[in-house]
Amino acid sequence: MDNKDAKLFSEFPPISTSEWEAVINADLKGGDYEKKLVWQTLEGIKVKPYYRAEDLENLSYLKTNPGQAPYVRGNKTNNNAWDIRQDIDANDIAKANQVALDAIKRGATSIGLRVKEVKTAADMAALMNGIEVTKVKINFISSRSYPQTLDLFLGFLKANGIDARKVYGSVNFDPFSYLMLHGDYYTTFENNLIEAEYLLHLCEKSLPNFKVITVNGHFFHNSGASIVQELAFTLASAHEYLYKLISKGSNVDELTPNFVFSFAIGSNYFMEIAKIRAARLLWAKIVAQYNPERKESMQVFIHNTTSIWNKTVYDPYVNMLRTTTEAMSAAIGGADSITVLPFDEAFKETDDFSTRIARNQQIILKEESYLDKIVDPSAGSYYIENLTNAIAAYAWDLFKKVEEKGGFAEAVKAGFIQTEIEKTAQVRDIELASRKTTLLGTNQYPNLTETMFANIQEIELETTEKPSKFKKLNIYRGAEPFEELRLATEIYVNEGNKKPAVFLLTYGNLAMRKARATFATNFFGCAGYEIIESNGFNSAEEAAKAALDSKAEIVVICSSDEEYTEIVPVIAPFLKTGNATINITVAGYPKDQIEEFKTIGVDEFIHVKSNIITTLKAYQAFLGVI
Repeated sequence: MDNKDAKLFSEFPPISTSEWEAVINADLKGGDYEKKLVWQTLEGIKVKPYYRAEDLENLSYLKTNPGQAPYVRGNKTNNNAWDIRQDIDANDIAKANQVALDAIKRGATSIGLRVKEVKTAADMAALMNGIEVTKVKINFISSRSYPQTLDLFLGFLKANGIDARKVYGSVNFDPFSYLMLHGDYYTTFENNLIEAEYLLHLCEKSLPNFKVITVNGHFFHNSGASIVQELAFTLASAHEYLYKLISKGSNVDELTPNFVFSFAIGSNYFMEIAKIRAARLLWAKIVAQYNPERKESMQVFIHNTTSIWNKTVYDPYVNMLRTTTEAMSAAIGGADSITVLPFDEAFKETDDFSTRIARNQQIILKEESYLDKIVDPSAGSYYIENLTNAIAAYAWDLFKKVEEKGGFAEAVKAGFIQTEIEKTAQVRDIELASRKTTLLGTNQYPNLTETMFANIQEIELETTEKPSKFKKLNIYRGAEPFEELRLATEIYVNEGNKKPAVFLLTYGNLAMRKARATFATNFFGCAGYEIIESNGFNSAEEAAKAALDSKAEIVVICSSDEEYTEIVPVIAPFLKTGNATINITVAGYPKDQIEEFKTIGVDEFIHVKSNIITTLKAYQAFLGVI
């Protein structure tokens, strides 16, 4: 710093935290600091309104550089490059090969291939036809037998004179995920361990750059888990694999490079960045207990896939915005590979357009935003560093609870993990239903003219007849209850019925009637009803007559609480006299007049505390839609 800079900064003396707090409290004018300014996450983490350098003083890992243990700042030292991975859903071998070749041509550097139907050497050759396996990473997913898959792959490499040491990739071997999704092991966990040992020895000998065990944490996320739960349960699952295999004679230094952590990435931007960093911190802490000879053994390969849980059928192009921020979180957090799921995956088979957009989102982050050029871009951020530390602390506490229950497998058998996720999912569902959490275009600001029923394709789901022995995870999307309501309306109309209509009876105070009309529009728009607007009326009688003339099944009175006392006693009886079956709804909750209004004909009150799902279901039943 030169003398000019020193003189400039001397004009701005340092301000202590206590001085900042005094100003903030003065501005609050007696308001509750905690309630107004401190954000509490789903996990219970309290996020302060601001952070300062002093908040970093006790974070010891900040003294490390990228590429140094405990690897919070990532495994890479020169850049932040990651693999652009495209997972191909097609089971048909020829189609999967065609899609893979196109994806590689258009920028994918890593491919996920379903291999359930690959049973012979000819099948493997057809799947790999034209793919330069030394230039793109190959990841096998959904295999009936991963030992068989790798044997066939090695046979393909040998038959084509390809040096297996130059081939990189992974297999999605994860018996615990099968246990959680199906309620039991495919055979037994003992057999799975034998398979794991076979795969480890095979890859050590013949495919040294293939990773064998993928810990699929994204299943937790897509069942409604919190960030802390996803991280803690993923670590618990990985640790059990580590412990069991070391107990059977595997070496920690040879074992840990074979792990892949596959996390989902949701739209909680900064929290997701911190989650990835915390994952590396805690895995290093776990591996350190096994006294590895190489510090690099504490590293972990992290794959991120954009969330399924928050994607929507309605207003589907918003999904592109969601996956963009999610991919950014993954890149900034230091993911080693990223899959951006196509925006239309929730309701149809993806096509060339949607997969191209998904791929290009990552290419833009690299080629135009240069996120691959700087290592750990969030380093030193007071906010993200504190989030990293808080998530790590909360996840570690939960990880220890799983260990106290006998480890991951025993916790799953006891239903602990599934129940804990279920509790969180219920909270998230309530937050969506109360619109405390927004899904744009679905539970807030719906596109009133949009119809999606004709665009939805039947997606054939694989089922198993094997009975469930243990409680299963329930993978779902948060938008589903809203979509069911709106699709029911579309089906009702397609069957030849009139679309339900809502007349917005606006009266009196301009600001209040407009605000409540907007609220009602969003509310009933979530069910796909026709919204009939009005510009206000000179009298309550005139307003009521216009409502009856509209032939709407629902009339929503939109005004101020004070004016409701005047107009509702006039409007409600008038409407019921003109049409006894009409539904009269008041926008708001004038608590002192609720019972009185009900006695004169008001059927419902909609307000910010309404559970929109249960309320709209009642309207659907009233209308005969469901």
